[in-house]
Amino acid sequence: MHEKRFSGGVERLRSPERISNLEIDKVVSQSLDGIAIKSLLDIGTGSGLFAEAFAKQNISVSGIDVSEEMIEAAKKFVPSGNFKKAVAEELPFQDKSFNASFFGVVLHEADDMLKALKEARRVSTKRVLILEWQYKASEFGPPLEHRIKPEVITKLFKDAGFSDYDKNDLKELALYRLNI
Repeated sequence: MHEKRFSGGVERLRSPERISNLEIDKVVSQSLDGIAIKSLLDIGTGSGLFAEAFAKQNISVSGIDVSEEMIEAAKKFVPSGNFKKAVAEELPFQDKSFNASFFGVVLHEADDMLKALKEARRVSTKRVLILEWQYKASEFGPPLEHRIKPEVITKLFKDAGFSDYDKNDLKELALYRLNI
């Protein structure tokens, strides 16, 4: 389980081309638009790229990842963060521990996307944020068969108990803001 689909280390996650394509500043800005967030859980934090960007906004960040290597990298890039090895389907935090949870291009890798979303909703008080690849073939990101179809995303959101969400399209990605 939790088959690692991402191939590459910290250097690849933090390559200038990837950072540019992820539009990190725009994602963080849109994630925080219209809501005050003091704490955030970065689910599938990787090397902590997004955790680092949220921390720069004076947000207390925590993160989980299935890879010990990534947890150690995140701790180096975000020394103020609280990082743990864990899976998205079993978050090691109490109910309503964070104002928001964030999936940064990782929901498509969860073994059970619905369970992962329910867990994120459980530990969050205000919003769950999901950054995913648009469902279109592209040279950047995973192959089309690893991307989530729009109708699957809509069903997942409803089945996880979210009544409303909005979607912001970026160049290659889509940011979904699910309100609790």
